[in-house]
Amino acid sequence: MSKPIVAIVGRPNVGKSTLFNKLSGQRLAIVDDRPGVTRDRIYADCEWLNRKFLIVDTGGIEPYSDDIILSQMRRQAQMAIDSADAIIFVTDLRTGIVATDAEVATMLLKSGKPIILCVNKCDTIGELPADFYEFYNLGLGDPFPVSSVHGHGTGDLLDEVIKHLPDEETAEEEDEIIKVAIIGKPNVGKSSLVNALCGEERTLVSNIAGTTRDATDTEVNNKHGKFMFIDTAGLRRKSKVDDQIEKYSVMRAVMAVQRATVCVIMIDALEGFTEQDSKIAGIAHEEGKACIIAVNKWDAYEKDGKTMDSYRKKLMDDFSFMSYAPIIFISAKTGQRLERLYELIKYVDDQNALRIPTGRLNQVLADAQARVQPPTDKGKRLKIYYMTQASTRPPTFVSFVNNKELFHYSYQRYLDNQIREVFGLEGTPTRLIIRERSEK
Repeated sequence: MSKPIVAIVGRPNVGKSTLFNKLSGQRLAIVDDRPGVTRDRIYADCEWLNRKFLIVDTGGIEPYSDDIILSQMRRQAQMAIDSADAIIFVTDLRTGIVATDAEVATMLLKSGKPIILCVNKCDTIGELPADFYEFYNLGLGDPFPVSSVHGHGTGDLLDEVIKHLPDEETAEEEDEIIKVAIIGKPNVGKSSLVNALCGEERTLVSNIAGTTRDATDTEVNNKHGKFMFIDTAGLRRKSKVDDQIEKYSVMRAVMAVQRATVCVIMIDALEGFTEQDSKIAGIAHEEGKACIIAVNKWDAYEKDGKTMDSYRKKLMDDFSFMSYAPIIFISAKTGQRLERLYELIKYVDDQNALRIPTGRLNQVLADAQARVQPPTDKGKRLKIYYMTQASTRPPTFVSFVNNKELFHYSYQRYLDNQIREVFGLEGTPTRLIIRERSEK
């Protein structure tokens, strides 16, 4: 289930990062007295009253600054606001309301999102100072006094935050929609594929690399189910990303992968595999997403009876680190195999969410160990007591052993292959967590 997002915003140096660290319970954001230290958005998990959500720290907003860095930070904050379910607007008791606070408040009101006004640096316990009541002038309702350094008032603040998050039933309904990120290098036909899949001209298409800059969402409801296709900007090599707008496109593409449950990695059949394709696929693999490799422009590729098999074998070598990903040859232009692509998306999404009963998993483990004995070192043999599945998306297994160091990577790979042979898990990466247990 996708988690709700809560953005922490405000002008520079009001203590957003300190509050972020306090709420997340870890020092993820750099804290300094100088304004402008936080520039990018930083995400962390947060839980309050059994509700789990993501909090996002943003750079300080200077609405009318011409400074390049500050204007980039403003755009970063705007992106966080656009994707948030609720917003914590942080102000500073010591300085009171300044012109920038009023401007930021106006900007937030335009977003139409629930806004929780936080007055930070209320470090003394007891009666609130008269200056606190000045913040009612922002017109955002009751302000919450908070000390992000000491943690005072954060409980009341979070109580208010979870009142504004979408209820879990709504979130579950959203989860019925399969979110699919279309990723790849510029000009491989991502936007053309989205247009072909939804049957209308939803995104701009041109031969100029970099036409798509935002990650755009297109909902499709058909006989195969409900889908949301996220068309992303092409990801180039970092050395080629010099345009500021394109830097945000890269960020949004990575965000799109995080939001999606399935990633379609598009490759240009005429250009073939490149190192950049490997890096793009690596992002989806690291995020644990279900993956499909789609070779586009297959209609324009010169073929004979053996072309597809030889092309597939080469791609399997190129993508050896994600050998689980199925390969499909398509044409966004002619619509070739797009129906099959829908079926494949649904299939790999199910595999990514597959849960295997512990009994069956340990039966496969016992058979695998009988076939190939666990490794030994200096007369000591690895013992795998049992294995259980801890979570899905991606399927994550926990293995309890006598000695972690004896559990070599090659044997982990062997067990992974045995599990895949029995249960499928096509199109999804898996994770293995190893826990050591004493002989007793």
